[in-house]
Amino acid sequence: MSAFTWTAAVSLAAWLWLLLCQGFFWRTDVRLPPWREPAGWPDVCVVVPARDEAAVLPLSLPSLLAQDYPGRAEVFLVDDGSTDGTGDLARELAARHGGLPLTVTSPGEPPPGWTGKLWAVRHGIGLAHARGPEYLLLTDADIAHEPDSLRLLVAAARTGGFDVVSQMARLRVASRWERLVVPAFVYFFAQLYPFRRIGRKGSRTAAAAGGCVLLRTETAEKARIPDAIRHAVIDDVALARAVKGAEGHIWLGLADRVDSVRPYPRLHDLWRMVSRSAYAQLRHSPLLLLGTVAGLAVVYLVPPAAVLAGVVTAGTPTLLLGAAAWLVMTGTYTPMLRYYRQPLWLAPLLPFTAFLYLLMTVDSAVQHYRGRGAAWKGRTYARPDAVTDEG
Repeated sequence: MSAFTWTAAVSLAAWLWLLLCQGFFWRTDVRLPPWREPAGWPDVCVVVPARDEAAVLPLSLPSLLAQDYPGRAEVFLVDDGSTDGTGDLARELAARHGGLPLTVTSPGEPPPGWTGKLWAVRHGIGLAHARGPEYLLLTDADIAHEPDSLRLLVAAARTGGFDVVSQMARLRVASRWERLVVPAFVYFFAQLYPFRRIGRKGSRTAAAAGGCVLLRTETAEKARIPDAIRHAVIDDVALARAVKGAEGHIWLGLADRVDSVRPYPRLHDLWRMVSRSAYAQLRHSPLLLLGTVAGLAVVYLVPPAAVLAGVVTAGTPTLLLGAAAWLVMTGTYTPMLRYYRQPLWLAPLLPFTAFLYLLMTVDSAVQHYRGRGAAWKGRTYARPDAVTDEG
């Protein structure tokens, strides 16, 4: 057997392991856990950090204000130094639509050692503490909620005894590039952080989706959130790790009634979204970067290359091994495409999408070594231990 045939065999072995031994990451049936209505509904404060979000706020904020929640709930929108009138627009939307009480505030520029988003979250949580809520809902300004979203989150948290209930919002999939890249983004995330393992007590796997995190206030205080993660740019994973470190119980799954309205119409927009944070996810480690590039190549790029090489050289073992690996890859991606209501013919294109992510990751490292660091909305975070998120 040639070296390439052996590599194709390794790729197939990797896919069989991923299929059976990586927490069944490819399944999309991890939805909101079973719940029942509590005897009494606890108080909840909703904290929304917002920086230059005037474009999406009319699609998201009214859905928060319209929550059909039987208990007491209040919304705190923290205007994080916006220059597009985000705060004024929020007040206007509240006056127009009514609903839950809304407080709009601004914390000023973050001090050294804080990311802007977490400084805004800290400010919002500080205001919420005066109301003494049992739960905090941390949600991004681009997230739209169905009217019963808060009710279901709280009921699930109470029923399951969870300290965190987080939902991966269904991201916008409208443009051709969003169709190609966005479902893969969630697929790769689930591969890194299998949802079933996150919800299992005793598991070390910890992650949350920053767009929708219901957090028990007592647990937030015990885990020192957000102060303990003040430098994190990928704040959702950092928050989940802090909660698990404080012996909290976490649940994360896919959302049915929570959606992101933020558009990424061009490849450039998606590239920027991924590349600004990818190298931080690898802790700015050249060794981790090399390992990631090699892993992506072997797992995602070798199967189609092996099929092509087998056809050209009439190498039947290489062709069969590559085709088998590609088939398993395609099969594991199909449920995510169904979840996003996308055509299944996109599934065999996953190697191409993975190649784009490989290039985005390399570009993220290049930008880091050019001194740009992780950047978002006019701020750059170059801390070597920073980790990043979308918002």
